[in-house]
Amino acid sequence: MTDLRGQVAGHLQFYEEIGVTGVNRDRRWRRREGTEPANVQPHPEPQPAASAASPSADATAASPIIQIARSSTEALAAVRAEIGDNCSRCKLHTLGRRQIVFGVGNPDADLMFVGEAPGGDEDVQGIPFVGRAGQLLTKIIEAIALTRDDVYIANVIKCRPPGNRNPEPDEVETCEPFLFQQIDVVRPKVIVALGTFAAKTLLRTPDPISRLRGRVFEFRGAKLIPTFHPAFLLRSPDRKRDVWEDMKKVRALLQDSGE
Repeated sequence: MTDLRGQVAGHLQFYEEIGVTGVNRDRRWRRREGTEPANVQPHPEPQPAASAASPSADATAASPIIQIARSSTEALAAVRAEIGDNCSRCKLHTLGRRQIVFGVGNPDADLMFVGEAPGGDEDVQGIPFVGRAGQLLTKIIEAIALTRDDVYIANVIKCRPPGNRNPEPDEVETCEPFLFQQIDVVRPKVIVALGTFAAKTLLRTPDPISRLRGRVFEFRGAKLIPTFHPAFLLRSPDRKRDVWEDMKKVRALLQDSGE
């Protein structure tokens, strides 16, 4: 895994702002052992492939689906292919979105971040959390001695809502199954829900993020920790310390699960 010491040194000023007193550089707590690829199959069950002794055209045709079981990377690619490049399942495809923003990062990550929906920068680049809020998220990740390449990042909604408004219930209902498939493929040990909307959507609760953060929930086989969205921190930098407290919980959970 990439040496993080130089990156940690480069963000000492940010750490001081949020009250970091030290980092754990022991990589053992970041290592994921004993995991098996998730067998997520968004397509119907394929027919069994022919044996090597008698190859057939059917075996070739079924190979893309069979490959889903080989690795998390291929399973995520299958989910992405299922969405398609021009998804029209909800009304967002008529409201100015440019492209699907699927997800990015380590397909076998122990830590997954879930945001609300793509913004303008994300809609242009096709990658979640690349704007100012995304840059702050990168610093938050590095504050616990990880990089973006170590974690997996996705949103509840894969298309940008007009004017960056909150996704509407029908949009969530249509899109969230793909998020659940991503979670089931990656099988993270810890999920961080970024902001009120992501936390309320995942936990099926009306409670605001101010009441949810600081707590740990069970969710689809993982520990879920709600915290403030990086965009909120840009407007309210005094709450960075709260996020750091939440990230210390994340770090502790990852350490405990790695023992």
